[in-house]
Amino acid sequence: MSSTKARDALRISARVSGELLLVLVMLAVSLWLLGRMWSVVWPLVVGLLLTTLTWPAARFLRRRGWPPALAASVVTVLFLLVAAGVVALIAVPVASQSGELTDGVVEGIQRLREWAAGPPLNIGDAQINKAFDSAVARAQQGVGSMVGTVVTGVSTVVSGVVTAVLALFLMFFFLKDGPKFLPWLSRQLPGRLADDVPVVFARGWATLGAFVRSQAAVGLLDAVLIGLGLWILGVPLVLPLAVLTFVSAFVPIIGALFAGFVAVLIALVSNGLTDALIVLAIIVVVQQLEGNVFQPMIQSRGLGLHAAVVLLAVTLGGSLAGIVGSLLAVPVAALIAVVWNYVREQLSEPPEEPDGTDEPDTAAPVLP
Repeated sequence: MSSTKARDALRISARVSGELLLVLVMLAVSLWLLGRMWSVVWPLVVGLLLTTLTWPAARFLRRRGWPPALAASVVTVLFLLVAAGVVALIAVPVASQSGELTDGVVEGIQRLREWAAGPPLNIGDAQINKAFDSAVARAQQGVGSMVGTVVTGVSTVVSGVVTAVLALFLMFFFLKDGPKFLPWLSRQLPGRLADDVPVVFARGWATLGAFVRSQAAVGLLDAVLIGLGLWILGVPLVLPLAVLTFVSAFVPIIGALFAGFVAVLIALVSNGLTDALIVLAIIVVVQQLEGNVFQPMIQSRGLGLHAAVVLLAVTLGGSLAGIVGSLLAVPVAALIAVVWNYVREQLSEPPEEPDGTDEPDTAAPVLP
């Protein structure tokens, strides 16, 4: 064994380890700064995602000669109207049938009590009342924690409303002045960065658009399949449930659980336990197909990522940052891939020029 080669290998390993450690420290500091500025970063991210969804309409109007401010205003108003229409499409039918749903819930609870009173559980009314009294006592003992939970929930709702308002304003400004950003950024950067950074930003913008379109496609597929199953079973409120399924597809994990819970609950109180179990089976099958087949395939085509990378990114994002991490995992992975591919293009050696000794290709026509 050569001592010189061993020393060289150790020296190279030490240098690479030190450089990698510095990169990890820089990454940790960047994530820490990102967390400190999250109240600003999160509305910015939501605004960018909304802009990718509405930019085709604004671009269409701008190409027809509309002023940028007018086009952005019209698209923003139309977006608000569509969002309000979606809410109304869900809320109005539910409100119109609220009486029937309430009666169904009461009847469902009564059926559950009757089932619990019979074999094999044989739970009597006295035991149920005792359990209810115990639950009330525990709730009274935990009033302080309940108040704290309510206050936290109210603050979360207020924060969500503020984020939504800021995101809408940012979406308007992005639609209005977005095309001016890259030329302005190119003028501010020195040297080669003036060429490299705008190219990376343009590719990243195209990637975000592909992500939003893929999520919309997945949500539409879920809504059609689950809505078709609900319609076949005769479950009421099929259209609101389908719209809710489509909207909830943009919020991974929790959105699907919430939409599925609402569909199963309505099927239980309107059609009975058997149809509720069938609806639950339909939702589980569709969600499994979405998470393991449809979403990886659609997102891998639109974002240029392998299906396994999409699954691993969602898993890692959810374990690191919960729902927000799951929502942003795939676009972040796609943006990292964009940066990596551009850096690899710049660092790769240019192809060798032909030396002129080969015979020319006479098969291709030569234009004058």
